[in-house]
Amino acid sequence: MLRAEARRGLTASPKHLPPKWFYDERGSALFDEITRLPEYYLTRREREILFTAADEIAVATRASSLVELGSGTSEKTRLLLDALLRHGTLRAFMPFDVCLPALEQAGAALVDEYPGVSVHAVVGDFHQHVSLLPRMSGRRLVAFLGSTIGNFDAAERAAFFRALRRALGRGDALLLGADLVKDKARLDAAYNDAAGVTAAFNKNVLRVLRRDLDADFDEDEFDHVAAFDVERELVDIRLRARTAHVVRVGALGLSIAFRAGEEMQTEISTKFTREGLTRELAAAGFSPARFWTDRHGDFSLSLWWA
Repeated sequence: MLRAEARRGLTASPKHLPPKWFYDERGSALFDEITRLPEYYLTRREREILFTAADEIAVATRASSLVELGSGTSEKTRLLLDALLRHGTLRAFMPFDVCLPALEQAGAALVDEYPGVSVHAVVGDFHQHVSLLPRMSGRRLVAFLGSTIGNFDAAERAAFFRALRRALGRGDALLLGADLVKDKARLDAAYNDAAGVTAAFNKNVLRVLRRDLDADFDEDEFDHVAAFDVERELVDIRLRARTAHVVRVGALGLSIAFRAGEEMQTEISTKFTREGLTRELAAAGFSPARFWTDRHGDFSLSLWWA
């Protein structure tokens, strides 16, 4: 999969790489560090909502199994797990992520912390495998947190929501985390932290290609570039070549020329409105149940019935 996507993205015009390849073991650790940065409000705001709404979510869904897409360390998910256990419905938890090391570490910790819960960790790409989510007994709650949905473009979101809706049955629910549109200065700061951790995270995709595809990318040849596009309502994240140079990718037999100043897109982070989310999810066949924001109105959690 990496070979095909790297070949397609590096030979495209303009060049691009999928953000999921940030998340090897080092990338997952860097993102965990990002969530603790003062500029990066998203994780704190989502945790605030979960802290106050988890019991309401548990009562509304009565879920016997919790599926988390893009689970990473599953840190915030513990608030949901605890609430479902308090209300006596939870039997199983399925963390689903593309990064095997992070998934193994989180899964082992959860087995120890929740001895009465059956934990089934699954490695997968939710662009391709969400329709294959296994059936589990009772009601399922699928949690897609952290505004990862913002990394999808409009067509990818529509396809993802349709596939997920087909995978869910009557009584199942989706809990969606989504960042909201706000001031450009705040968004630009969130993705250009003073400590440079986001820049290191962005460049980690080059390290992955260097290691896994025998590429000779030099991280020092690229600058991290991120800015909120007001018209498109998304943060556009790129790597900009400092000089004209050629990168060789041994495993693909490619030589890729970069012009000085040429940008390669590595990620987008779409920001949403309540009305826009409702329109997109309704088009996929979901019905709205609840909508929450933090006290600042920065971030949203929303619950949807399949």
